[in-house]
Amino acid sequence: MSSDELVFTIDGAIATIRLNRPERLNAFTPAMLDQWAEAIETCKRDDKVHAVVLTGTGRGFCSGGDVRAMGERHQQGETAFQRKTAVHERIHRIPRLLEDFDKPYIVAINGVATGAGLDMALMGDIRFAAQSARMAETYIRVGLIAGDGGTWFLPRIVGLPKALELLWTGDFVDAAEAERIGLVNKSVPDDKLMDHTYAFARRLAGQPALTLRMMKRAVYQGLRMDLRAALDMVSSHLGVISTTGDHREAVAAFNEKRPPNFSDS
Repeated sequence: MSSDELVFTIDGAIATIRLNRPERLNAFTPAMLDQWAEAIETCKRDDKVHAVVLTGTGRGFCSGGDVRAMGERHQQGETAFQRKTAVHERIHRIPRLLEDFDKPYIVAINGVATGAGLDMALMGDIRFAAQSARMAETYIRVGLIAGDGGTWFLPRIVGLPKALELLWTGDFVDAAEAERIGLVNKSVPDDKLMDHTYAFARRLAGQPALTLRMMKRAVYQGLRMDLRAALDMVSSHLGVISTTGDHREAVAAFNEKRPPNFSDS
């Protein structure tokens, strides 16, 4: 799937979603969001896809909603209900799909990420950032509340006080500071970002696929459970995984001191 606004490719076990409106710092449009959602659904259905990389074209990762389009909506007299419906049914389709997506979803922040663009990056399991990248929850600068999950994701990633500081001020952080506060996993020289990201994705894609997916489920589901419920759930996951061919292959390879040959079974 490829269009002017979004490029979606699959190379072996790794899929790439690349936002492609560089002239607008990859601010998303309704068409881009539809294609983005379709790409996620394709990756979920395709058992050959083991990991997904999200990135942007040009000097921006994603600037979120198009502020120019906001002004046009004001002139057209958009109602509160119309805006709520548009946000919930189209923009929020991405985080809802990702909540049920149990494969690794890796974000390469290649440039500026602001507002809903930063929120979209926060939906990743892992985030790497180019050293020149800058990030901010800029909603406050246009008189809006963080509307694409930022109020939910950010406190869980950087902690409550820091999240409120970033949301209330709209201040930018550079890649080094983002790494320090845990907003990104690692900052990487600009010309090494995609090499680093794909090397990490290939490493994950080489792991037993079902184990990787159930590990992600256990982590995210465990955040919503008490300890006893989480232990009960993970013991069931462990019981299932222990019967797979990939588990038997991993044990055999360990004992025979050789690389494993996984078959996703």
